[in-house]
Amino acid sequence: MIKLANFFVSLSFAGYIKIIPPGTFASFLSILILFPIVEYKIISLEIFIVVFIIFFLLSLFFINKFSTHTHSHDSKIIVIDEFLGIHLILIFYEQIIIINPYVTMILIFILFRFFDILKIFPANIVDKKLKSSFGVILDDLIAGIYTIIILYILNALY
Repeated sequence: MIKLANFFVSLSFAGYIKIIPPGTFASFLSILILFPIVEYKIISLEIFIVVFIIFFLLSLFFINKFSTHTHSHDSKIIVIDEFLGIHLILIFYEQIIIINPYVTMILIFILFRFFDILKIFPANIVDKKLKSSFGVILDDLIAGIYTIIILYILNALY
């Protein structure tokens, strides 16, 4: 079970990449995986949301297993939370597209990483106080929500 948990939370071992920070690599990889699905409508929005919920629930379980086994909290190896943050943003893809899909993906990547690294309130409190698998995920979902808000505003101004 720990091997499966490791595989899952590290996003197929992407969390072990050390050339660039694992969260940055996982965010980029997540966009590469998820962008074609939303851009070319490979699955419906409803199924995309259901997949998000399934990944969210599995992440709660596997992050807990991995963290318990490794005696760690929010290890840099755990990057499934970046995947969930990008996935959440792309649920709103049709409403946040700016100029063209590629500019939108670049903005998503930059904004998400900005908010994920800075951990602006309430993400900073979640990161410090919520020491659970839910806390590991929630700060990235907050970064995703901030990204969605900024892209909505940019879209309204453009």
